[in-house]
Amino acid sequence: MTNVSEAGDLYWDPIDKVIDIDPYPLWRRMREEQPVYRNDKFDFFALSRFEDVETAHRDTGTYSSAHGTVLEIMSPEPLPVQMMIFSDPPGHKTLRTLVSRAFTARRVAALEEHIRALCVEMLDPRVGSGGFDYVQDFAARLPSEVISELIGVDPADREEVRRIIDRTFHIEEGTGMVNDVSFAAQIELHTYFTEQIDLRRRAPRDDMMTGLVDAEVATDEGTRRLNTDEAATITNEIVAAGTETVVRLLGWACTLLESHPDQRALLAADPSLIRNAVEETLRYEAPSPVQGRVVTRDVELHGTVIPERSKVLLLTASANRDPAMYDEPDHYDVRRKFDGHVSFGHGVHFCLGAALARLEGRVALEETLKRFPAWEVDRDRAVRLHTSTVRGYERLPITF
Repeated sequence: MTNVSEAGDLYWDPIDKVIDIDPYPLWRRMREEQPVYRNDKFDFFALSRFEDVETAHRDTGTYSSAHGTVLEIMSPEPLPVQMMIFSDPPGHKTLRTLVSRAFTARRVAALEEHIRALCVEMLDPRVGSGGFDYVQDFAARLPSEVISELIGVDPADREEVRRIIDRTFHIEEGTGMVNDVSFAAQIELHTYFTEQIDLRRRAPRDDMMTGLVDAEVATDEGTRRLNTDEAATITNEIVAAGTETVVRLLGWACTLLESHPDQRALLAADPSLIRNAVEETLRYEAPSPVQGRVVTRDVELHGTVIPERSKVLLLTASANRDPAMYDEPDHYDVRRKFDGHVSFGHGVHFCLGAALARLEGRVALEETLKRFPAWEVDRDRAVRLHTSTVRGYERLPITF
């Protein structure tokens, strides 16, 4: 068997900010030379090929999410939290079924008009301004407003809730999102949603929090419903996931289209291509490029044994550039024909909010290109966002 820790000078970890600037050449080497990569410093293995990453996403019996999916918080024992993202079947199936009863296709589809109106409200004042921060002034605001509408945050509370959400993504050197500011914001948000769930029990509304209160599923033990703490935790989870993914998606779309003006011109001339452009952007620059798992048994891959209880990082962004899956994978092509990508995961953990993220991405790009068919990114003032599981832009000034 291969002792990966002794092989060559190949080094990757998700904490290193320098590596994170452009990890793709390194991930290419990992796919070719060490498809089962071992990092002794942070005690994890990493899978970089599409087939291996997709298989791990689907095989929840072997690759467990219950120990955490972010490197900094992964633990030898399952985490004591009622979050879908940190659970395995059969408990995960029950939670997801309950949430699906509230997070309906009808609710998502009904948001398109609202999303478009928000885009108009945020983008129209920028016309003729000469430029603005595409992330801070638009991409970061839009999903927060949309998710607030979906779950039922009172309009009077939305700005404060948005500020709290922003603090939950606070990052500190050396600890990432595991810090006092982020934890305090998460507690504050959970407290707010707990109060709101209690209000829905007394006075139902036509919103997702009421849907979570009302949702029920038949089990062998009888009818299962979410208690208040579970409903508040899941609401918090939906807010976090529904905000972060879209912010990074829109930021990447903005910078990729600027650096590929021929592709941008295609979309400006033919908006029907935007739906596919969203998928290509998700493939080319996954907003969440790394997901963690813990293996429940010894796993042998490519001549290397990953011992039971080992931490394994699934390199989604590397898988999306695997030439075994995609022709010219490092080429950004909004007209690319392909079957799919793993940016939303696969199997039971496939992102519940994928349809909403796609809808927001499509409408946001349609409205952006209507007003700004061309722009330049001020890269000297752009600020990258870096965590062990999220990659993108925190600030992205553009001029036109």
